Amino acid sequence: MNPITIVSLGPGSRDYLTLGTINALKAAEKVILRTRVRCDAADYLSEIGVHFETLDFLHEECEDFEELTARAADYLVKAAQEQEICYAVFDASADETVTALRKKASDVRVLPGVPLSAPFLAAAPAQEKIEIQTASSLTITATQNPLLILECDSKMLLGECKLQLLDWYDPDQKVLFFPPSDKPLRQMIEIPLSDLDRQKKYDHTCAALLPPTELTARKRFDFYDLVRVMAILRGENGCPWDKEQDHESLRKYLIEEAYETAAAVDEGDWDHVADELGDVLLQVVFQANIGHQLGTFELSDITTHICRKMIDRHRHIFGADHCETADDVLKNWEKIKKEERGFKTQSDVLRGVSPGLPPLMRAAKVQKKAGDVGFDWPSPREALQKVREEADEVLSALEGRGGNLEEELGDLLFSCVNLARLSGFEAECILQKAVEKFISRFSAMEISIFRDGKRFQDLTLSEMDVYWRGSK
Repeated sequence: MNPITIVSLGPGSRDYLTLGTINALKAAEKVILRTRVRCDAADYLSEIGVHFETLDFLHEECEDFEELTARAADYLVKAAQEQEICYAVFDASADETVTALRKKASDVRVLPGVPLSAPFLAAAPAQEKIEIQTASSLTITATQNPLLILECDSKMLLGECKLQLLDWYDPDQKVLFFPPSDKPLRQMIEIPLSDLDRQKKYDHTCAALLPPTELTARKRFDFYDLVRVMAILRGENGCPWDKEQDHESLRKYLIEEAYETAAAVDEGDWDHVADELGDVLLQVVFQANIGHQLGTFELSDITTHICRKMIDRHRHIFGADHCETADDVLKNWEKIKKEERGFKTQSDVLRGVSPGLPPLMRAAKVQKKAGDVGFDWPSPREALQKVREEADEVLSALEGRGGNLEEELGDLLFSCVNLARLSGFEAECILQKAVEKFISRFSAMEISIFRDGKRFQDLTLSEMDVYWRGSK
């Protein structure tokens, strides 16, 4: 295959042609333009005697953009079989047909040129850190910076873009729209986002610029908005309370927020779950901001640790391990953890269960890991017998017949966790449900007592028990 040279004609006007582009076009054996529609540069090439063909016929024949890019790449590769070609597009750095071609052809040279964004950036008010995308591949990942959308070439395409933008911006968000033009100096009009797909004309020379929205006026926020909010709160003019916090003072809040999230999941109220997960995420960002200021760690350290951990422990996805079932995955996960932490014995594994976990949860994890090597009751029935034995030992301690009461109570609780685990339940969850049931029955009992014109102080325990049984 002969070499392929790719050049950029610029945003349409001949004024954006570079000397390097002109020389490459003049020297080429065959010149192919992606399109000559609204392309003053193409007219200039004709004037200086550069003969060319275009791919405009593909724009007419193809049903969608994916077909266009694929067929354009195939056509160019086939043409390069016969002679050296120079392929001219508006902006080689942002053209999808160029991307497709470079994946299929090995001998491709791309010359630099004036980008499509140049006239729009020159005409727009001063902006900082502008994000530039094309309408056909628009993906909203962050909204902190101004967004310039290029090649807004149809009402249908802009309608799709608008739907995506409305997930992040209000319908009345200001948009600077650049109508069709091949002039080097571009004019713009200000429209609301809701009118983005309601303009009179569109073609590949159109563009839209969304200026940044003030933080307090945002409709939706992304992760880096939260990072920015926290930076403001802990900044020079920030909140006194937020500025006083450190790693240790926030510890309890992370635990509280995690439990509140778990409770919201139990409720099945997913809007509430999202709200509580936001509180958990706030604690992560809060700690990261403190870490940045103290030099203990950065936000990137947090994301690096978790991404590396997930990649390393999913060797069946990112490596050579093979797992068919979820149970296989869990076993492989534990094997990899042992390797990472240098555990030599199963006792090392048991000691590796974090003492920072809630005691019931830690007990279940320790029991499960002991069970991984066969040290476990075969069924809940045998575990229940052990609960009875531990209960008898508690009774002996209470009656002064031997044993340490605190220790025996701990053994009893540990045995109850075992019974719950082997029965397929989490001790934390069923205890929480038992507490809620107790509160509900106590409330019903209290209502009955009040309804009878009595008070707790007036009743014996036996009389209260009558009301308690009635509340069931």
